[in-house]
Amino acid sequence: MRASECGQELVRTHTCGELRPEHAGARVILMGWVHRRRDLGPLTFLDLRDRYGITQIVCDEQRAPEAHAVAKQVRNESVIAVIGTVVRRAPETVNPKIATGEVEVVAERVIVLNPAKTPPFPIEDERGSPPSEEVRLKYRYLDLRRPRLQRNLILRHRAALAVRQYFDRHGFLEIETPMLIKSTPEGARDFIVPSRLHPGKFYALPQSPQLFKQLLMVAGFDRYFQIVRCFRDEDLRADRQPEFTQIDVEMSFATPEMIFALIEPLIEELCLLVGREIVRPFPRLPFAEAIERYGTDKPDLRFGMELVDVSPWLQDVEFAPYRRALDGGGVIKGIAVRGGAKYSRKQLEELADLARRAGLSGLTWVKLGEGESASAPALRPARLEALARAIGAERGDLLLIAAGPRTVVNQALGLLRVEIARREGLADGGQFRFVWITDFPMFEWAASEQRWSAVHHPFTSPRDEDVDRLETDPASVRAKAYDLVLNGVEIGGGSIRIHRRDVQQRVFRVIGLGEEEARRKFGFLLDAFEYGAPPHGGIALGFDRLIMLLAGETSIREVIAFPKTASATDLMLDSPSEVSPAQLEELGLAIISRRSE
Repeated sequence: MRASECGQELVRTHTCGELRPEHAGARVILMGWVHRRRDLGPLTFLDLRDRYGITQIVCDEQRAPEAHAVAKQVRNESVIAVIGTVVRRAPETVNPKIATGEVEVVAERVIVLNPAKTPPFPIEDERGSPPSEEVRLKYRYLDLRRPRLQRNLILRHRAALAVRQYFDRHGFLEIETPMLIKSTPEGARDFIVPSRLHPGKFYALPQSPQLFKQLLMVAGFDRYFQIVRCFRDEDLRADRQPEFTQIDVEMSFATPEMIFALIEPLIEELCLLVGREIVRPFPRLPFAEAIERYGTDKPDLRFGMELVDVSPWLQDVEFAPYRRALDGGGVIKGIAVRGGAKYSRKQLEELADLARRAGLSGLTWVKLGEGESASAPALRPARLEALARAIGAERGDLLLIAAGPRTVVNQALGLLRVEIARREGLADGGQFRFVWITDFPMFEWAASEQRWSAVHHPFTSPRDEDVDRLETDPASVRAKAYDLVLNGVEIGGGSIRIHRRDVQQRVFRVIGLGEEEARRKFGFLLDAFEYGAPPHGGIALGFDRLIMLLAGETSIREVIAFPKTASATDLMLDSPSEVSPAQLEELGLAIISRRSE
């Protein structure tokens, strides 16, 4: 393309990451941001940056005095255009760290398109102390210029493109579902939207397209997917945002194994985007087994330290905490920390504090090795040898033993397991370990509400062999549900859905949803089931979490262009914010101050 060299008609010919030795001799026009300036008297060097890379610009006072004068004054992050000629660098000046490092552009003209103030934090150097997250989010448009964030968003784009291509190859249709829907809160709170045209009535922003994708199955679109925005008004943490993105998938006539066989190759393709090779098929682990072995339904399989029930070896030990646990129907379990005999008393006390915060009354430790020691005198050498064999510990290891109610012991040791792995660096090394968690319980008891609630959602199908116990023994009913976990992080959850009206009504009754309320909230779904709804199932993958892990980040805020803070605020826009009295009046709303409790 021919470029005019004057005024606003100036058009760039190449990006800042494009030039190579074969371009030597070409006259080019580059545009971008001043990344760095080096003033060497008669020579001034500019590193010109755009999202494609960096090109070195040479401004020679003798060859182009006007360009040199501009270059000496320009500030970092100013936007400039450079007209010049590509030349090869001398061998001793080649920069192997950048793709354009074998060439440079000798400037004829340097035009300042927009000068920049000094940024509130350095953009050109990521090696120093990072700015606070509050400053980064307030000036997010500057934060996004940094190479790390640009790499993350480029990865996000490529992953989204790969997802769409993958599902298209497998016969899926991407179908958009509504953003303004009916409020039917089950679990997390809805964001509600007032209707101007229907005063006193409200829409809700979708927590998931769950009901719409089920209706699409009824409609005969047997393979659906969508990369979709969802909204939940809940407390935040590093891997949560009030608005998030998920890969939503649904299939008619599906089985869990069909879902696994569909999703695993997709995950493999996405991992290859960052050069990670993974092993398929992913292991399957029943929920109950995951809890017993790892203390969580989101186990990190990159390291061992499995929980081992040692109750049989301690039945006759007269140690009060153990006796109380066993006599009360509880359990005694332990984990082995490889090389942990080196732990100091302070380190052991830190672990004991963590165990107490997790609900345990205390934690027993045993150092195996010469000068063997234990925090429970009742554990004699012969007993310790038996325990070591049971847990799989060796000389130089540390045994941590917990006693109490089974749920509390599992949870506490599970937390200890993860914390020790973090301290010891056992989860490092770039491993990706996936696992499917299956056979979830269908219901859990909500003590605060004195009713059963759905573990996943109330549209999940119970296992066929458990349907008869829906009303008589809800605690024993298992769901056709599954989660996909990567390195201790849940990245997806799904299930085979209920497709019959009678079964759906029974599940509603179990969770305390009366016929009238069920009709008001979900009548459209119950009606649809009477018009030939096929068996169907699917999954939703957390796109933000998945990209976070692929990018090696620890927070999804690092892979979202404009995220909220942990308190759900947008520091850049100063949002949420007040609206005018006129807007409130038009919507028929009034602000009522909350009473202080």
